[in-house]
Amino acid sequence: MKFMKLGSRPDTFYTSEAVRSVSSEVSSDLIIQVKGSRYLLHKFPLLSKCLRLQRLFSESTESSSHQLIQLPDFPGGVESFELCAKFCYGITITLSAYNIVPARCAAEYLQMTEDVEKGNLIYKIEVFFNSCILQGWKDSIVTLQSTRAFPLLSEDLGITSRCIESIASKVSTHPSKVSLSHSHSRRVRDDVSCNGAESQRLNQAIKGWWAEDIAELGIELYWRTMIAIKSSGRVPSKLIGDALKIYASRWLPNISPRDGNVYKQEGCDSDADTTSGINSKHRLLLESMVSLLPVEKGAVSCSFLLKLLKASNILNASSSSKMELARRVGLQLEEARASDLLIPSLSKKKDTLYDVDIVLTILEVFMLQGQSPPTSPPRSKLGFERRRSRSAENIDFELQGSRRSSSASHSSKLKVAKLVDGYLQEIARDVNLPLSKFIAVSESIPEFSRLDHDDLYRAIDIYLKAHPDLNKSERKRLCRILDCKKLSMDSCMHAAQNELLPLRVVVQVLFFEQARATMNGGKMTELPSNIKALLAANGIDPSRPTAPLSTTTSIPADDQWSVSGLKSPKSTLRMKLTKDDDLDINGMNPDGIGRSSKFKAFCAIPTRPKRMFSKLMSTNRTPSEKK
Repeated sequence: MKFMKLGSRPDTFYTSEAVRSVSSEVSSDLIIQVKGSRYLLHKFPLLSKCLRLQRLFSESTESSSHQLIQLPDFPGGVESFELCAKFCYGITITLSAYNIVPARCAAEYLQMTEDVEKGNLIYKIEVFFNSCILQGWKDSIVTLQSTRAFPLLSEDLGITSRCIESIASKVSTHPSKVSLSHSHSRRVRDDVSCNGAESQRLNQAIKGWWAEDIAELGIELYWRTMIAIKSSGRVPSKLIGDALKIYASRWLPNISPRDGNVYKQEGCDSDADTTSGINSKHRLLLESMVSLLPVEKGAVSCSFLLKLLKASNILNASSSSKMELARRVGLQLEEARASDLLIPSLSKKKDTLYDVDIVLTILEVFMLQGQSPPTSPPRSKLGFERRRSRSAENIDFELQGSRRSSSASHSSKLKVAKLVDGYLQEIARDVNLPLSKFIAVSESIPEFSRLDHDDLYRAIDIYLKAHPDLNKSERKRLCRILDCKKLSMDSCMHAAQNELLPLRVVVQVLFFEQARATMNGGKMTELPSNIKALLAANGIDPSRPTAPLSTTTSIPADDQWSVSGLKSPKSTLRMKLTKDDDLDINGMNPDGIGRSSKFKAFCAIPTRPKRMFSKLMSTNRTPSEKK
């Protein structure tokens, strides 16, 4: 840290009976009162250098030997005034980055300019400020911090802007070429002297050597400094993002939902006002940081963006800040983890634990990124009630159009599908989560992105256990999102024994499991006793052997499936069941299980495989078997 000494006389100021005076052979003739402190001084040394005191003295009507001049609004208080008074007496004073701002403001207030006397205090301070303070890194930061006590005067005198420009110009410079403090310079030299793997590891840290130092600034000065750094265009956006992360960890607390609601809890009014003030301060800090985020994708991690989004919910930040964070998260959603998406919901209108709406917005942004309107069908804002009953041809067409118009890669969509299923497993435990929102989240990604439905099945199972009051219609609606063809062997075994699932889903699982076993030349696994009893209660004989694979098997016209339908990835048994949701409305048993003949015939489909399976098996048989 650099400093400058002015004057050569020893300090002769002393205090007597709460009055500050200076030792002199000449009796004092001037009384100056500064914010409750009284000084007994001399007219000549002060009036000869301070134009303001000259004017106040000339305007005074007092005729006493000791004229009184009051300075109630003196910038910097008694410390700054005494420094200026000592300069007028020629007493040695020391200027540094810690006191140069109040000294400059005090000199400006007293009008200690060159018009009054050559080599006055303002001139000397400006020379020291430009030649020494602005040339040093730490000096510039300390001086900038001290302007917070005098914001208006510092702006008018150009101190704030000059410090910011100095800091911004040094950020893009290698630390070895910047005038740093002794301890900081030694640390940087030690880092630079490292070689090998450690040197490469520290290379990035050396490039961002400035981030920790400017993180000491308040949010207003930090915001202006970062704007200047970004405007220079010489600092990579990745370093800007790293600097913001350091600043957030320094000033933004690790807020929990409980902390965010402190001011809503019962307590004294003073505590509530204090907490509200702290939240307002943090809210301003958060919104300012959002406005500083680099526009480049990947400049900040998705995890950091989601932490900011969680904080914005807790601190009740502006909707524009929330939407901007959601948009940025959506552009790099494949980097997120399921736990990162668990954003607490503090709205009084919602009873859910997590803010599912904002996650739906994030997923919408992810799916729509890069899409052009002509090739993209319109989609609802949150899509709570979106249903997928499109043909295979339409899906193929939309998939091709999506790949052409979206910048989200196929691999990214596969990752996000796993992410969504993991997120569904987390929010499914919320007893207040509406079924419509669970389905909306599950349907927010294209079906091709789910290579298997095991994780989705686990989420559905968790939701059914957490919501035992779902009626039969709601359970059917929930299970329509499940594609049993994409379940693994273990998931099929679990689903076949899951009494929470609708019977139609269990039959569907058994059908595809039998078809898979038949195509692989294997045998169906023995059914659990409870499932056998459930099937038997509906008039289905679970012990009946499977009919031979024959092309002449007779099937009622109403229950036949076309071969093209079996080949279509969308024309699954789930679509057939969707059309037949009302089969069990008539002929209900007291236990609520339907017995209609159409339902029995439908459930008997697994015992009569179709023509395509017969062709597949006939190609695998030996000539002797064919005879």
